[in-house]
Amino acid sequence: MAIRVMLVDDQALLRTGFRMVLAAQPDMEVVAEAGDGAEAIEHLRSTAVDVVLMDVRMPRLDGVEATRRICAQPDAPKVLILTTFDLDEYAFSGLKAGASGFMLKDVPPGELLAAIRSVHSGDAVVAPSTTRRLLDRFSPMLPSGTAEPQHKDVAKLTEREREVMLLVAQGLSNGEIAGRLVLSEATVKTHVGRILTKLGLRDRVQVVVLAYETGLVRAGGGAG
Repeated sequence: MAIRVMLVDDQALLRTGFRMVLAAQPDMEVVAEAGDGAEAIEHLRSTAVDVVLMDVRMPRLDGVEATRRICAQPDAPKVLILTTFDLDEYAFSGLKAGASGFMLKDVPPGELLAAIRSVHSGDAVVAPSTTRRLLDRFSPMLPSGTAEPQHKDVAKLTEREREVMLLVAQGLSNGEIAGRLVLSEATVKTHVGRILTKLGLRDRVQVVVLAYETGLVRAGGGAG
């Protein structure tokens, strides 16, 4: 079945460009378009969507608040934030709101298509190094955490899962974590999956945000 995509951007010309790129793919279909967040949410009431390409700066309802409302719904589509400026506060807020990643609007078509497929399959599309830089820059916006986790479900993690979570939060890839802990990459992937399930998180980007919010990791990438 084709990946059902909704385009949300207040610039019709940009939507047209994205639609042309996606329409040429046999495994993708643009099923809806919206000029702002409110219109996007309205479309979702009647249209089944797998991935939302979400602009951030729009009239009426911006992309961050729209993302928050969409991701709060059961069986919500995945949201991929499209931003004009790398590492801006809108991208950070979008990730906190539940987006599975962010990309620049001028991304090469091939990378955009790969990102849509990755998000649809359940992966995040923010590279670990980018995630680390993003949170190091905007961590002052987060509540001041303590070394003791405030998220009650963190206590459900095993010692190994907590260890893996800290390394994910510091921006390490599964391969890097495997090397650090002398585990197979498949084992690390299993641990990450269990962490997401126990904490009720969508992807590893949300793991990073939670670790910073609870104080498990401090700005600069160190453990709390």
